Amino acid sequence: MKHLFIINPVAGGRRGNVDEIKATIAEFAKGLAEPHEVYATKAPMDACGKIILEADELKKSSPQEMLYVYACGGDGTLNECVNGAVGRVNVAVTHYPCGTGNDFLKTFVPENAEKFRNLNAISKGTVKQLDIIDCGDRYGINICSVGIDARVGTDVHKYSSIPLIGGATGYIVSLIVNVIKGVTQRFRITCRGIVAERAEESNAPAERVFDKKLTLACACNGRYYGGGFNPVPDALPDDGILECLVVEPVSRLKVAEIVGRYSKGRFSEFPDIFNYIRCTEMTIEADKKFVINIDGEGVYADKITFKLIPKAVNFIFPAL
Repeated sequence: MKHLFIINPVAGGRRGNVDEIKATIAEFAKGLAEPHEVYATKAPMDACGKIILEADELKKSSPQEMLYVYACGGDGTLNECVNGAVGRVNVAVTHYPCGTGNDFLKTFVPENAEKFRNLNAISKGTVKQLDIIDCGDRYGINICSVGIDARVGTDVHKYSSIPLIGGATGYIVSLIVNVIKGVTQRFRITCRGIVAERAEESNAPAERVFDKKLTLACACNGRYYGGGFNPVPDALPDDGILECLVVEPVSRLKVAEIVGRYSKGRFSEFPDIFNYIRCTEMTIEADKKFVINIDGEGVYADKITFKLIPKAVNFIFPAL
């Protein structure tokens, strides 16, 4: 086995964080019997390439050995590491949270999420297979979305680095700014592979289509994003289902009314606004390019498909 620590030098907006993380790893590594390497990323998606390279080299020299990858950063760093690990049976990835939101780990309830800060517990942990979201040129493991929330998430880094605003407060500031800019956008959204909410329901439609102005749409594999928003509390990253919300157009004033409930997963209180769909694939199109949130990272396209791939990545859970 080899332990590979991927460090994002600017995670959480703290460039000095690297020395602190390296010191923690060095102390932990004193008790390691296996080789380890610490790698600081140099550019976006650099982690993905590094993992692929290391996995291929390890497979050549020791076909039965595993590469344990520790994403030392935020949700963006974890996403890069997941992209390098997807489909590789000799790679398992985990998260050592050092970022702004660290939202994916919140799916595993606070007492367990905190254990991911214990490198010894992670190294002795259990490997389980989790679902991922195929987004075409990139994979996601947590939540993907379009609309006002994607705009908010993309802009949050502008505000999180400002003194007195940093951290989760940056999400609130970004939300206010983007609401002022405008709430709705026209999309054509097609949900396929629809799964009935209850086992006794057998009349689920083959697909659902929305072609109009909408506030947002999210496809959830995990439960939390945007610094703590929990739109679908029942989402599980290993059940083979995307839990999706398609939100009808609302006014700026209505956003202020529903955003708190949306953040707490209380969408059922507004059945005329929130369309709840359990499916395996969501395609989103527009007449011009729009911002797409993939695990907190923004990309741009005029069409995107979120397709669930069951049990496609090995994920390390800390020993309890």
